[in-house]
Amino acid sequence: MSDKAATFRALHARDKLFIMPNPWDAGTAKLLADLGFEALATSSAALAWSLGRPDAAGRVSRREALAHAQSIVSATSLPVNGDLESGYGDTPEEVGETIRQAIDCGLAGCSIEDLDQDELYPLDEALRRFEAAKEAAAKANPDFVLTGRTETFLVRHADPINEAVKRLRAFEAAGADVVYAPGITTKEEVEAIAGAVSVPVNVLGGVGGISDDIAALEALGVRRISIGSGLNKVALGAFLDAANALTHRRFAFSAAAKSSTLDGAFSHSLDDDD
Repeated sequence: MSDKAATFRALHARDKLFIMPNPWDAGTAKLLADLGFEALATSSAALAWSLGRPDAAGRVSRREALAHAQSIVSATSLPVNGDLESGYGDTPEEVGETIRQAIDCGLAGCSIEDLDQDELYPLDEALRRFEAAKEAAAKANPDFVLTGRTETFLVRHADPINEAVKRLRAFEAAGADVVYAPGITTKEEVEAIAGAVSVPVNVLGGVGGISDDIAALEALGVRRISIGSGLNKVALGAFLDAANALTHRRFAFSAAAKSSTLDGAFSHSLDDDD
């Protein structure tokens, strides 16, 4: 498992941007690996929805999240980054324990949000929690890639970009290997963050504006793009469209993913596992 963390760390050391899509089970992980992606990530929203729950703090337990992550880790040889929400605990000690368990289940990295329910943690408290995560990672696996993450855009902070820059710089000083502010959509926002830190920057792709332009993000120095729940939304959207058509006594199945194609993909992945 430590080899996966080392592989993941090496991806961030390149000049070339890499895309890190988010499967939601072992099957979708195998399909993404077969397409040639170099790393994967979990999605807390996709997990919550698969359990029939809203994507909200406290609705999925640490045990459930890490069991889900382990199923994705075990599905392929790719490194997997964990979306571990706010660390599944209020105290630094609880966050540190989450990191120890994350490394034990084979995750190559993770992010820890600075979010307390629907509000940002005060920065000094967010830093204590992050420092506990960093200490736990350094002891368990120094190659583990820890992302400093701020939710200033998602909570609609009055000054999201300047607050994000302040927090991400503080996370970098505390040892973050990557920084991430989900929700940035303009060139100016990307430039502000990339220009403020010296560690790699992750951008949530596909949420509008410049986040939809991979070439532009790479030109601005972005090193990593994650997709969050984007692929899961596509799948659930198609599912609901087809199911709704059935309620009107119509078939609206897409021919894009025929069973023979999927059977072939999974057979191929099984051969690779052998």
